[in-house]
Amino acid sequence: MEQARPPLKVGKFVVVGGGIAGVTCAEQLAINFPSEDILLVTASPVIKAVTNFKQVSKILEEFDVEEQPSTMLENRFPNIKVLESGVKQLKSEEHCIFTEDGSQHVYKKLCLCAGAKPKLICEGNPYVLGIRDTDSAQEFQKQLTKAKRIMIIGNGGIALELVYEIEGCEVIWAIKDKAIGNTFFDVGAAEFLTSKLISEKPETKIAHKRTRYTTEGMKKEARTKGRADNVGSALGPDWHEGLSLKGTKEFARKIHIETMCEVKKIYLQEEFRILKKKSWTFPKDHHNESFKTDKELWPVYVELTNEKIYGCDFIVSATGVTPNIEPFLSGNNFELGEDGGLKVNDHMHTSLPDIYAAGDICTASWQPSPVWQQMRLWTQARQMGWYAAKCMAAASLGDSIDMDFSFELFAHVTKFFNYKVVLLGKYNAQGLGSDHELMLRCTKGQEYIKVVMQNGRMMGAVLIGETDLEETFENLILNQMDLSSYGEDLLDPNIDIEDYFD
Repeated sequence: MEQARPPLKVGKFVVVGGGIAGVTCAEQLAINFPSEDILLVTASPVIKAVTNFKQVSKILEEFDVEEQPSTMLENRFPNIKVLESGVKQLKSEEHCIFTEDGSQHVYKKLCLCAGAKPKLICEGNPYVLGIRDTDSAQEFQKQLTKAKRIMIIGNGGIALELVYEIEGCEVIWAIKDKAIGNTFFDVGAAEFLTSKLISEKPETKIAHKRTRYTTEGMKKEARTKGRADNVGSALGPDWHEGLSLKGTKEFARKIHIETMCEVKKIYLQEEFRILKKKSWTFPKDHHNESFKTDKELWPVYVELTNEKIYGCDFIVSATGVTPNIEPFLSGNNFELGEDGGLKVNDHMHTSLPDIYAAGDICTASWQPSPVWQQMRLWTQARQMGWYAAKCMAAASLGDSIDMDFSFELFAHVTKFFNYKVVLLGKYNAQGLGSDHELMLRCTKGQEYIKVVMQNGRMMGAVLIGETDLEETFENLILNQMDLSSYGEDLLDPNIDIEDYFD
């Protein structure tokens, strides 16, 4: 005889956040509880939906992200109600949230998926743009039509994409590391990609992957500027498609990279004149690093920690994100991770009863698998949102649930500079100390393969280009087979490695 299920407590399932984690969570709850109302609270008039989902291998997945009006979600799931409003306050002891529109909602289980916001190099400067969501990408495009020179600060995915896409405008790119894209790549991979930056890119544009609904004109007035800066969902891997990122000058790509430096100070034009500072001209070639004074007047100047000063039309701050936890803190005693996220355990549960969190807002605080790490990426937002809904459902019904398989291995597929890029496991030897070795295979302009080995076992890999090795490598990392006997042959292009390990 089946056990009687405990009755569901008062209140409903409430999910906060219209990004990938929140929408995935709400959809999953709606499927699990078709007769229950699910409330999705989001500050933006559009939500982010996963489309064209493909399971590439056991853990690797590919999907597009599409902005849709929230009515589309309500049409797909009649038991999801979307409330377009920010959260004013959470009273965890009363199991209640108060929203900006003046209403209050009692929940039995709550999942916070409010994402993260860009870390700006300085607040309140009109010449500094933070890029994180589709709203700010459009603002950026408007500015770019008038720009002769911009400065990009930061070394993550968005900076990489921007630099590759911008044409007809001088770009000075300041990074704090020795090489580009250090979140994703080692110096070798960075070299491989930089050569692509310098070679002219062919004019063929790839077909756009998604249609967009933008927030233009939709209740734009209702969102005051102050609020508008904090909302909006994160950008996806092809956010720049369909935005024509062209400046004013007639040349394709002019990029100068300043490495190992950060922003020391930002001057507006007037202050710069009064202080009688001198700025550098855009370097003509990479070998001649001698100082020439820039005669042109720029709206804003950036002094770097390497003592160089450059003028530009505006500065793009692409320096990462901080979890968006502010609206939920007052009066609630959440445990926070070192990176400022809400700590969650291996069931996506925060430190407060009946409150879960998923996506960029949370910090994974369980003992992770040796080849998984948290990164604030779309793939993880989807996996966490899905798994959080499963955990909420199980807890409501008094069932137990195992950790989702996607947390066994870090796996991410994306595109940089038009190359397919697959990252697996400890792809940058994260946390392995000096006790590891690397194996490389590289064909310039075609592919770059790096494998991280420890004690004869594969711990991680970076695959750039069409290598077709992702599934094989995923299996080798998951099953931790001893590969010492293969030695260097592991990456020999003349040996078909798949035949060994299927």
